[in-house]
Amino acid sequence: MYNDKFFINGQWVESSTQDYIEVINPANETSVMVLPCGGEQDVNAAVAAAKEAFKSFSRWSKEQRLELLERVLEEYNKRLSDIAQAITSEMGAPTKLSHNAQAASGAGHLVAAIKALKNLDESHSLKKTEVYYEPVGVCALITPWNWPVNQIMCKVAPALAAGCTMVLKPSEEAPLSAILVAEVLEAAGVPAGVFNMVHGTGEGVGAPLSSHPDVDLVSFTGSTRAGTAVMKAAADTIKKVCLELGGKSANILLDDADFERSVKQGVLSCFSNTGQSCNAPTRMLVPETEMERVIAIAEQAAQKVKTGDPQSEETTMGPVVSKRQYERIQMLIQAGIDEGATLVCGGTGKPEGNETGYFVKPTIFANANNQMTIAREEIFGPVLSIIPYKDETDAIEIANDTVYGLSGYVSSSDLERAKSVARQLRTGMVHLNGAPTDVFAPFGGYKQSGNGREWGAEGLKEFLEVKAIMGHNP
Repeated sequence: MYNDKFFINGQWVESSTQDYIEVINPANETSVMVLPCGGEQDVNAAVAAAKEAFKSFSRWSKEQRLELLERVLEEYNKRLSDIAQAITSEMGAPTKLSHNAQAASGAGHLVAAIKALKNLDESHSLKKTEVYYEPVGVCALITPWNWPVNQIMCKVAPALAAGCTMVLKPSEEAPLSAILVAEVLEAAGVPAGVFNMVHGTGEGVGAPLSSHPDVDLVSFTGSTRAGTAVMKAAADTIKKVCLELGGKSANILLDDADFERSVKQGVLSCFSNTGQSCNAPTRMLVPETEMERVIAIAEQAAQKVKTGDPQSEETTMGPVVSKRQYERIQMLIQAGIDEGATLVCGGTGKPEGNETGYFVKPTIFANANNQMTIAREEIFGPVLSIIPYKDETDAIEIANDTVYGLSGYVSSSDLERAKSVARQLRTGMVHLNGAPTDVFAPFGGYKQSGNGREWGAEGLKEFLEVKAIMGHNP
């Protein structure tokens, strides 16, 4: 089902190296396939193709680019089920989540890019100057495994809309859906060299892409540690760098919140995608007087989570992506126990009946504090920390006491009060009363959660440069 070659200059080509990547199904620990692992020679070929294609593609009219995006959307929807199946196989997302959220998000970003391009004014006039918005150039797109297609399409779609050319390095842990995306773009008639894809590791492909002198922009999604390395690699050539990194989002339940609804929603949101979302509400902040009530509701909500085979319609939570990730989560759960947080449910080890696969028990800690490891580090697993606060001011201080600033959550029966608290959070996004993400709104964070924005109109702007031509009018 999956092509085992790279996609460069409109052709499926062999790797220049003899190295390989084995793709493991995290639900049963079996090999799905073996892919070639690229190197600097492959990166150079892909970048050269993108650089050459930019000469013509950057001159395409807005109407031509809109027609191309519409064709891509049509072809993507034809392959939606295949893409969902690939995501389940490569990173263990349950079937319903893979189809309804993971794969569907790719179509959502194409729709958002089409709308953003339609609304884009590509130039405007000052008194004697014309200001133009032009494609930034060759873009390196480096994407993660946790929402593989979501992160591919929220970069590829606006890059195409802007008139940029690109080289994609998908995650080596979840590359299957990326292969299908490449087939979608090929079928839609994306010109040769506009989209290129090279599989490989961060060191072997990501680093030479980030430092390449002919790459004009690097858009990276992943850990803050890896994002730091990308920024350093890009520094020598002063290229534009857009980073969407980690998070440790606070979920503030104000004293007038609907606790039954908000606690349940917070628990299930934290456990969604097996906790492998950078914007997951992993710190639940509750009034100290409500702690016992919250614990009871949270424990009851966790009991509704069903771990198991992601191919089963009954499964609501699959495995984490890899053995390495599983072992790190186990270490952090043990740290929570050792540091004195109250273990409400879950804990170390695998859920009963899930001995094969990288399954983690849905875990809730209560009576945690913001100095504990589980409250400081991004766990990237189904682990929730419930932290008490004294008053609203204290809650805001705890929420902001983190190196991250990606997302935040506020629940209150008073919407204006919730908005007031939201404005005081040092995060790029805030969800009020459990509101979902908005594909047309900017996605990104403050502090060590990154820089730049993705999604919608703001995401399109990241792929544009601004040019002023003076003396345009006499």
